[in-house]
Amino acid sequence: MNSTYAPNEPARAEVDAYAGATVLDFGTNWCGWCRNAQPLIAEALGTQPQLRHLKVEDGPGRPLGRSYRVKLWPTLIFLKDGQEVARVVRPSRLEELREALAKITDPVQA
Repeated sequence: MNSTYAPNEPARAEVDAYAGATVLDFGTNWCGWCRNAQPLIAEALGTQPQLRHLKVEDGPGRPLGRSYRVKLWPTLIFLKDGQEVARVVRPSRLEELREALAKITDPVQA
């Protein structure tokens, strides 16, 4: 898993066209909340090697984060075929991440 938030972000139209399961992880490299959540995020998402996980650097004027109305970091948006299915803001429990992940990876819930 990549631990660095990328300054380059895909366009919203590109994200909307993604097929399958995707997690958009909005935050910054200097954010304490983001750094503290990394082990939890890695544990939850590490069991899903087929999952697309994009760590997107966010901030004022960043179009992708604004299009999802991101207010706090980290915010993880769980997408299935480009559509938001779940959102976890400032994760503090592994179970909340696993529940959101199941909504995009479990064929029974999809």
